[in-house]
Amino acid sequence: MNKINDPAQFGRVAVVMGGSSAEREVSLDSGRNVLAALKTLGVDAHGIDGIPALLDALRAGHFARVFNILHGQHGGGEDGVLQGALESLNVPYTGSGVLGSALSMDKTRSKRVWQSLGLPTPRFAALPRGADPGAGSGQAVHAAAREIGFPLIVKPACEGSSVGVTRVFEEQDLDAAVELAARYPGDLLMETLIEGDELTVAVLGREVLPSIHIVPQGAFYDYNAKYVAEDTRYICPGLQGDAEAELRALSLQAFDALGCSGWGRVDVMRDRAGRNWLLEVNTAPGMTSHSLVPKAAAAAGISYEKLCWRVLETSLEEPSPESRDKGEAE
Repeated sequence: MNKINDPAQFGRVAVVMGGSSAEREVSLDSGRNVLAALKTLGVDAHGIDGIPALLDALRAGHFARVFNILHGQHGGGEDGVLQGALESLNVPYTGSGVLGSALSMDKTRSKRVWQSLGLPTPRFAALPRGADPGAGSGQAVHAAAREIGFPLIVKPACEGSSVGVTRVFEEQDLDAAVELAARYPGDLLMETLIEGDELTVAVLGREVLPSIHIVPQGAFYDYNAKYVAEDTRYICPGLQGDAEAELRALSLQAFDALGCSGWGRVDVMRDRAGRNWLLEVNTAPGMTSHSLVPKAAAAAGISYEKLCWRVLETSLEEPSPESRDKGEAE
């Protein structure tokens, strides 16, 4: 990673937040924190709400680079669309490129990549957009559920922050779970519910930070436990010794497999037998007071302000491997 000592070297920085995805409020919270931290460090940083306003400002030449703290898809800036626009304008930005962003946002395709490489991920079925338990497709939904087996998880394939996620323990509850997930754009994903410990591992540049074991007071780590509740416990590092080393190595493999770069967070379930199961990669993780990457960074001796600085430094990295390959092919 390129090291910067003088904040002036970053130029004028746009911290893009908010947007129009289902995760808008979380992004605004993250963005306010990042903006304050960068300003404290002397960076000429300015907040911008959403992609249209950002692109207007960039075309007018107002910014040298972008700190992307948008979350989600469809105006959320985490699905590769914003990254493509920034590439076309030759504007450097934080985090993963087009491929890594788009692939990570689609949980179904992420899992297919991991499967192809022999990386562990829960058994799953993709439910096509428009799957309706009240129509003919409902039979296919129930057939897929019976094949996977209960308990299982139903969720939108392309949302984050536990939006639209339901744990289903009995078939009678399946239709309601599908109806909830179908309120969000895109396909649905059904996967085996791994019962055990929820862990997450942050990647910063090529450094893998200590894992976090998340212990919610409720049944699972839902939206409320992530952003509202004050009683969720976070144990960092989440594991010890060889188990921790193995989890960190797997997380970096999963991150690299999806073409991710810069920084991100890998979510994992560890079952009762001590086996790790990959769930998803977040390419623009939350940076709120409840967020996990700042907690992992703190455990590694990295302050919130220094974390923001180091993420901003990722905008100066060389092109990702897939970008170089594409250039050579052309």
